[in-house]
Amino acid sequence: MNTFKDLGIAEGYLKGLAELGIQIPTDVQVQTIPKLLGKTTDFIGQAQTGTGKTAAFGLPLLATVDAKQSHIQAVVLAPTRELAKQVQKQLFRFTKYADKIFSEVVCGGDKIDRQIEALKRPTQVLVATPGRLMDLLRRKAVDLSQVKILVLDEADEMLKLGFRDDIESVMKMTKGGRNIWLFSATMPGGIKKMIGKHLSADAPFLKIDKKHIVNPNIRHQYILCKDGEKRDHIVKFLEDCGEQRGLIFCRTRADTIAFGKELEVLDISCVVLHGDLMQTERDKIMRMFKKERARILVTTDIAARGIDVEGLSFVIHHQLPEKNEYYTHRSGRTARAGKTGVSLALITRHEEKQLVRLEKQLGINFRDVG
Repeated sequence: MNTFKDLGIAEGYLKGLAELGIQIPTDVQVQTIPKLLGKTTDFIGQAQTGTGKTAAFGLPLLATVDAKQSHIQAVVLAPTRELAKQVQKQLFRFTKYADKIFSEVVCGGDKIDRQIEALKRPTQVLVATPGRLMDLLRRKAVDLSQVKILVLDEADEMLKLGFRDDIESVMKMTKGGRNIWLFSATMPGGIKKMIGKHLSADAPFLKIDKKHIVNPNIRHQYILCKDGEKRDHIVKFLEDCGEQRGLIFCRTRADTIAFGKELEVLDISCVVLHGDLMQTERDKIMRMFKKERARILVTTDIAARGIDVEGLSFVIHHQLPEKNEYYTHRSGRTARAGKTGVSLALITRHEEKQLVRLEKQLGINFRDVG
């Protein structure tokens, strides 16, 4: 079995990883770190959310940074504000016992003037959403002339959100002595075109088998029922869990709001998160949940991207997600830092085939607990 020490990770980082409960490398980490650590190469990784990508690129990235130089040496682009903040937080945690490396996160929804002031301090790693980074570049508030590594995290999502031109601009501005590390769950034509145009023809390509991406510490369960019975089953599950905390996923904004109201009527402590909320409202809701002022977070898939809350015991799927890869993202919110967790799906008869497809594609087994 590989360890992070076997992969060449320095002692200071090993201590930080151990404190976070990250001790056994995931498949993507085992296969990526040796290709990036101490190397000057472009890189393409096809891997889903929840596979451990942040450590896979983050640890080699931090190892390339010269802590004695105060300028920006690495940039990570992420599709959403939530994911950008999560990545920066992880990088900060990794360096707790290593040479001090300063990172900043800049994204829309936060005051740009404060970000400009923050960037006047030593900043060696910049994590950003593409739109906000372009805003700062236009104001000449950030200098990318000495960037050695540009990471594109969830590149397909960035293209879906309309950031193609911004990404192209950043790649052109950093052209020269930098390498691009591109990670994407899928490889649509737009991503392939970008790779052909901007990455080296001999860049290593890594594709992680979907059967190796789900946390083995998650117990996958299901209850077969009618739509009108779902609430009662979920309420019973919550009662059986005592004070344990978790997430409930719904497909649509309307379903999320409606189910949140049903729980409130039953005096179940919950908050509701969906994509139509203003960023300030979303931040407020997440602060409440993280500070344990609410036991349950009811949310949609889009709003939940980048949620990183410790100590969640379960994830409930009021409806299965539209895309199978979202199941990995959803269920991966529990069983973090070496702990165990439950992923419970409430399904109707017509969803049984989707459950079978999930088992086959992800290499998991659902147990009937109805």
